[in-house]
Amino acid sequence: MGQDFQIADWHIEPGLNSVSRNGTATRLEPKVMAVLVCLAQHAGEPVSKEELLRAVWPDTFVTEDVLKRSVFELRRVLEDDARQPRIIQTIPKSGYRLLVRLKTIDGAGDVALVPVRDKPSRASRQRRLVLIIGLATLLMLMVVGGYKLREQFGNRSRSSQIRSIAVLPLENLSGDPAQQYFSDGMTDALITNLAQIGTLKVISRTSSMQYKETKKSLREIASELDVEGIIEGTVQRSGDRVRVTAQLIDGRTDQHLWANSYERDFRDLFALERDVSADIAHQVQGRIASSSESPLPQPHATNPGALEAYLQGTYHLNAYGRGAGEEEMKAAAEYFQRAIDADPSFVPAYIGMAKAHNGLPASSAEDVALSKKAAEKALTLDPRSAEALGILANIKWEKDLDWSGAEQQYRQSIGLNPNIAFVRDQLCTLLAETGRTDEASRECQIAQELEPDRPRLPYVFYWRGEYARSIAMLRIMAERHPDDGELHYLLFENYALNKTYGESIQELERALTLYGYSETAANIQRAFAAYGYEEALRQFAKDLERLHATKQMFAPVNLADVYATLGNKDRAFYWLEQAYSHRDRIALGEPLDYILVDPMLDSLRADPRYKDLIRRMGPPQ
Repeated sequence: MGQDFQIADWHIEPGLNSVSRNGTATRLEPKVMAVLVCLAQHAGEPVSKEELLRAVWPDTFVTEDVLKRSVFELRRVLEDDARQPRIIQTIPKSGYRLLVRLKTIDGAGDVALVPVRDKPSRASRQRRLVLIIGLATLLMLMVVGGYKLREQFGNRSRSSQIRSIAVLPLENLSGDPAQQYFSDGMTDALITNLAQIGTLKVISRTSSMQYKETKKSLREIASELDVEGIIEGTVQRSGDRVRVTAQLIDGRTDQHLWANSYERDFRDLFALERDVSADIAHQVQGRIASSSESPLPQPHATNPGALEAYLQGTYHLNAYGRGAGEEEMKAAAEYFQRAIDADPSFVPAYIGMAKAHNGLPASSAEDVALSKKAAEKALTLDPRSAEALGILANIKWEKDLDWSGAEQQYRQSIGLNPNIAFVRDQLCTLLAETGRTDEASRECQIAQELEPDRPRLPYVFYWRGEYARSIAMLRIMAERHPDDGELHYLLFENYALNKTYGESIQELERALTLYGYSETAANIQRAFAAYGYEEALRQFAKDLERLHATKQMFAPVNLADVYATLGNKDRAFYWLEQAYSHRDRIALGEPLDYILVDPMLDSLRADPRYKDLIRRMGPPQ
């Protein structure tokens, strides 16, 4: 139902995911709007939870908590009360019903829809049936008629139907493999620009990059990523000239919707990127700027040296944890510093620098300070930088234990750019740690949709003790991304608590190897082969302590996990206290706050030492 309509005094625009009243608009998440549209299509009738889940999330597994949270959000925006509903009624143990009059905006007329009453009269049942049939007919005519008009007269482009998109890796036509960093950087920039269009769901880089040189059809890719539109293209750099081609494909039909080519001087690369992004935005009819959305960034003309260094830094940053170790993060930081030295007003370089100092296996107070300083500088140069706000929120939460301040900044970041999966994921974890599980599930569901191949929902299942469900999702992701260390480490933890010990050790070895600790992986494998699971964990703990002592790693919460599993509570609490006292050194490992939801620490929760630690951490009750 793409038709605008009105509920009471609320103006609903499904195409823009907008709900407005008296000139004030609120943007809904696309799935929340889809729930409202589904209820409107059956106004006055109960709609079961199963039917809503099938209609809104047809090819994605979600829990009922996500649906509940969507209805909660609708009631909040529409100022409805679940106990005395005026708009959305809960049907106990069944579903929901829209109670109000629905009016189409194009003047098609009012359709009166009233709640079903107990034992209605025959006449009222007949009137109600006529009204329902009338509404169904109206909706059908709107859909079918609109489709015919588009097909026959071209009054509305098929691109107006595209609300979600994936940018495939741009093909490097330079003939030089050493230029791969450049084409990857162009892909990243295009994704970043498009993600700032609030009406468009844009799949993250991590999930899109797996399709580099893929043999899969565009329909297969669109289905796997659950998107309607696909962007593909090429990039060629020759000296100081850059040529880019891009085309928009309807992933559902393989229909070619738009194509263009661009050629600019290298120093005008950001203007080129913005032109491509703006053209795509126009084709999918996304609003580039409005009172409730972030505009596309203005192009920044920078010198070629700064741009070259930035693209190199981004390439190294993205390589970490995928078969490459700490050296990639250090190389990334060096390149970002070169970019900053060449152009002190270059915001993306500061964002890159903040990230490079925020994910080292053995961080320090200096790294935290450098990350914070870089993010603050980026925010000074660009007060609407959602990425900078997300990084600062992370520091405020994990290092400063400022729970409310961090949550406020996460929400501010999402308000500026709703498509940053990392920020959604961090907010999800914070909400889960403070007991707001319904909100947490909703945020992780959104993050999962933005990054289909990153472990967002698997963490939720893991926290709940639903290890089989978490493992099932993680195995699919790991098949697509076998070189992702985080996926394999989370599989290790899930298999461990599921008591599938052989698979657990195998995944741990793989994770450690991908993060650059192949010697530790080999030690664990030998211990497991000779003495079994517990001895393998003891070897893991021994090697971790060695890496801590030599300052090659600082992951005290992970070490506490191992000791808690082995039943050594005293050693577990020693490392938890280390995590509390030196939380500014934790970057790669699990942060201190994670102990609130970490199931590997369940055996410690009744201990007075655990309760005292939580008291000092100060999470809101």
